[in-house]
Amino acid sequence: MPYSAFEGFNRRSFLAATGASAGLGASALAASPVWSQTRQETTVFSGGMIRTINDAMPVAEALAVRGGRIVAVGALDDVRSVAGRGARMVDLQGRTLLPGFFDPHGHVSMVGLQARYANLLPAPDGEGNDIPALQRVTRAWMDRHADLVRDTGLVIGFGYDDSQLKEQRHPTRDELDAITADVPILFMHQSGHMGSANSAALAAVGITAETPNPDNGVFRRREGSNEPNGVMEETAMFAVLGVLFTRLSVEANRQMLVEGARFYARFGYTTAQDGRSSSDGCRMVASLAAEGALPIDILSFPDILTSTDIMETSLYRRNYEGRFRIGGVKLTLDGSPQAKTAWLSQPYFIPPEGQPASYRGYPAVSEQKALEMIDLAFANNWQIEAHANGDAAIDLLIAGVRDATRKHGQADRRPVLIHGQTTREDQLDDLKTLGIVPSLFPMHTFYWGDWHRDSVLGPRRAEFISPCMSVVRRGMRFTSHHDAPVANPDAMRVLSATVTRRTRSGDILGPDECVPVEIALKAMTLWAAWQHYEDDQKGSLVAGKLADMTLLEDDPVTIDPDRIAGIKVSEVYKEGGKVVFS
Repeated sequence: MPYSAFEGFNRRSFLAATGASAGLGASALAASPVWSQTRQETTVFSGGMIRTINDAMPVAEALAVRGGRIVAVGALDDVRSVAGRGARMVDLQGRTLLPGFFDPHGHVSMVGLQARYANLLPAPDGEGNDIPALQRVTRAWMDRHADLVRDTGLVIGFGYDDSQLKEQRHPTRDELDAITADVPILFMHQSGHMGSANSAALAAVGITAETPNPDNGVFRRREGSNEPNGVMEETAMFAVLGVLFTRLSVEANRQMLVEGARFYARFGYTTAQDGRSSSDGCRMVASLAAEGALPIDILSFPDILTSTDIMETSLYRRNYEGRFRIGGVKLTLDGSPQAKTAWLSQPYFIPPEGQPASYRGYPAVSEQKALEMIDLAFANNWQIEAHANGDAAIDLLIAGVRDATRKHGQADRRPVLIHGQTTREDQLDDLKTLGIVPSLFPMHTFYWGDWHRDSVLGPRRAEFISPCMSVVRRGMRFTSHHDAPVANPDAMRVLSATVTRRTRSGDILGPDECVPVEIALKAMTLWAAWQHYEDDQKGSLVAGKLADMTLLEDDPVTIDPDRIAGIKVSEVYKEGGKVVFS
């Protein structure tokens, strides 16, 4: 949809009082670390840069909040007039106030893994730069969490990345056995699509040399035999994970979810997504929401292959209750490009271990099943978000949406392409024609840009991964995500990658796809809210909307673009209430 990214600054105040009831009783904001406010109190923010993400008035001098909503935005004198004489004044001290970041795709229920279990991520997010480091970090975590290991009989490490390990390969069962041969260990790859298990874990699940590969998955084998070497791809890894995770109690899973939501909030997010949820997972989040345990909003998209029963309940709705709702369904069409399981139309630049030069990855579901699921979503007017990294998977999504639209007619369903990393130019035109929203993953340019260029796609195709600016040139909106726990839910790293596309080595991968920072901010706030039909309540600092706000130490619009990733989140406010910290 066409838009205007750079409206001129309108110095006239944009003022309006909301009809919010005093009975809402939400807190307002204050400068001190610990504070509270009565229902009638109004808080005015000023003394810094207020970037509204509103083209009618991109920046403002002041903003007032009452009852959890914004009541005035504009010139300081005008805002104070609306706020009244008893308003609390907050000095931003030169910092920058933005709308709270809205997660267009992630897995908050899994982010607790990052917060709670062994951190195997490579630099700059962890120490997992070689296999001995993975072993050392895991042993140290086990020493610190001996009670948890004893109670669950399980060790989990998350985030190792073979592309960044010194050995340039996955750790094997033997290397995990060296940590402990007595307790099952599961290492999850940073992509979330592969993993490695020790001998105790394989035995606990019953994986042996006689175990066949499941459909759309692989148990890698020791050279010269059928004995599993511990490395698992796609459905093979998910099967092992599913059995081992039953060792975690309901309370452990509840705790992990809340910790994941808090982890999101640390990075400036006030709305998190839980993509590919289960029905039981949705019910768990709903119970936490009913208890008031969620610090931020959580928006779930249950797996359309397994969890459509939950779509018949009252949890599927447009409004939040206790900071939770179900927004639609999720369909996974392929795997991960960095793990070389994404489904491409042309072969990988360098095929993975054991694969021929013609290897193109593989689908996660049959073509017939994919088309049936897209049709099911359209028949029920469910918003569908489809994970498709490879361009062959994107072709399947486009075909499914085209067929379903012909069958069920035009409507505002907003189907979403999740990731779309290898989207071709011709596919962008199809996305626009069919109204498919591209939720892209430019964060890959930093984390795996060099790997994509040198090993996954080759120099030519790698330049066009997550082609954000090509979307913009077509007058379309896009959103930009982190896919946590694939990476930390680090909003500044997302913004930096969208703007600079700078790789770990310092290369700029596809300079023509760099996006101006003002547009990149929209992709993380207003357009992300629009993707989920919430732009009437979130995504910009406009009178009448929820006071979901993030305060940054520096202004991302004026800072050197190569310093954006280092900007610190100072404070985060949910509906006027302070929920995270410095």
